[in-house]
Amino acid sequence: MKEEKAKYALITGGSRGIGRAICIQLAKDLNYRLLINYQGNHKAAEETLQMVSDAGGTGELLQFDVTNAENVTTTLNSWHETNKNAVIEVLINNAGITKDGLFMWMTNEDWSKVIDTSLNGFYNVTNNLIQKLLVNKYGRIINMVSVSGLKGTPGQANYSAAKGAVIGATKALAQEVAKRNVTVNAVAPGFIATDMTADLDESELKKMIPANRFGKPEEVAHIVSFLASDKSSYITGEVININGGIYS
Repeated sequence: MKEEKAKYALITGGSRGIGRAICIQLAKDLNYRLLINYQGNHKAAEETLQMVSDAGGTGELLQFDVTNAENVTTTLNSWHETNKNAVIEVLINNAGITKDGLFMWMTNEDWSKVIDTSLNGFYNVTNNLIQKLLVNKYGRIINMVSVSGLKGTPGQANYSAAKGAVIGATKALAQEVAKRNVTVNAVAPGFIATDMTADLDESELKKMIPANRFGKPEEVAHIVSFLASDKSSYITGEVININGGIYS
């Protein structure tokens, strides 16, 4: 009898904010072991792992920098070598950073770092795993994008460009891999109450939002968890907005 493989979900940038909420929700909803990726904040990653455990899930930490192709390849290949009877079925590309500022004052570094993390990070991790997903004939790829990637946000030309590009890649890749039962979707949050939005003036900004509030990370995580499940098998190439009505 063929031994069943241990099934994993990998969440990049999983230690804080929306990434952390996604890890906790997957632990509650789905029967996956979690690979929680983080770059440098080991303490936050450990806290997330504990929360996953408290929610009834199991997981492990996987440290790598999504922008460093060699680091991604070495870490993931080494993990697969150590876990021969395992398969990563779900990939959530969540790692992202912001370096906001008006385009005319934007430095080359602030442009490149944001593009590198969201867009090249998506490529580096997904490209490493895509062949295995196709061989497995099952997979869920979920790319965390943003309302900025759909409508463009002033002061975020770099972030809007990065997320807009990932949306295009999501739609293209979805069509390439659909026959193998691999879906590729994007989730586009608006203003969500996390570390990333902590410096924004919520009382002022919420006046622009029809729902009159910032969203919660958990509200985003529920959508991601659904897309990561087998219930979403006929949804692919989609961008799902979660923004309180600010743009759709």
